[in-house]
Amino acid sequence: MSNSQNVLVLIARILLSFIFIYSGFGKLTDPSGTAGMITGAGLPAATLLAYVAGLFELVAGLAILVGFQTKVAALALAVFCVFTGLVFHSGTVAVPGWPDPALGWINALNGIMLMKNITLAGAYLLLVAFGAGAYSVDAKRGAAVAHA
Repeated sequence: MSNSQNVLVLIARILLSFIFIYSGFGKLTDPSGTAGMITGAGLPAATLLAYVAGLFELVAGLAILVGFQTKVAALALAVFCVFTGLVFHSGTVAVPGWPDPALGWINALNGIMLMKNITLAGAYLLLVAFGAGAYSVDAKRGAAVAHA
């Protein structure tokens, strides 16, 4: 890769890591909202799964940020994005007692979240294909870095 491409990959990694570092930290400090979504999806052990998701998001996000085991972390995040998108953001949301206009807005937002997750999966697959670039722990450790 050229120097400018490596800089762009670094910027992309920073931007792609932010959502999961921020979200993972939030889940670890207050898992209740995520636990509620997990319960709503019919999955067991909601609080435990919220903590596991938070830890996964934080660690994987940090791995992307510094470019450590990037291809593995990126593949895991791509799968996570598709899974959570389909499980938590597909279909309609029904909140008992909420007015119909609010539910319409929530369902529109839920559709946007599904599209966001699918789109992020695509970005992470690019990291799987091309790696973290020269400005990464992987490159410093001698891991394979794609060349142009």
